[in-house]
Amino acid sequence: MARMKFLCDAERCIECNACVTACKNANEVPWGINRRRVVTINDGSPGERSMSVACMHCSDAPCAAVCPVDCFYFTDDGVVLHDKDICIGCGYCFYACPFGAPQFPANVAFGGRGKMDKCTFCGGGPEPDNSPEEFRKYGSNRLAQGKLPLCAEMCSTKALIAGDGDVVSEIFRERVTYRAASGLAWGWGVAYGKPGQRRASGLENKASSQD
Repeated sequence: MARMKFLCDAERCIECNACVTACKNANEVPWGINRRRVVTINDGSPGERSMSVACMHCSDAPCAAVCPVDCFYFTDDGVVLHDKDICIGCGYCFYACPFGAPQFPANVAFGGRGKMDKCTFCGGGPEPDNSPEEFRKYGSNRLAQGKLPLCAEMCSTKALIAGDGDVVSEIFRERVTYRAASGLAWGWGVAYGKPGQRRASGLENKASSQD
């Protein structure tokens, strides 16, 4: 049985936020909530790196461990989902998650949290697949349609990849091996550098041969 996982390649991420926009549009995410966000480290300085972050659907999810009402559950393919009808908005999951994935709406009364919301790996919720009620609460269920999360599909440089954990890890392993052998680090200069600069540095053919 496949275990679905995300992986963001910091060498390829160009901070375009296409993943964030795709997620909000596909799932009609409530105001004040970002199921996915792009975090930049050393912004504007040498060594700057960006990373697309969301729920990582942990195999041993700390959010599920601390939830007092057990609103979290695991699907057969390892996706961590939650039941909004059970959630009491206590916020324990928010404090337990190392990725800050659980979010709470901003349009509730002061002191109130409302129902928790987070990335579902485009896997919906406990309601019938692709039903209007499921979409209203959890957004699109692309997994039930045989598709992968839209955030990964819309990534322009393929920095964000999603799918079977074994396949994802193999893709990343091949990338790391290629970089070590060639010295090529994928990023803005490789993806969008001037053609003349790319030919002069020998990157034109190398970059075009990579996924």
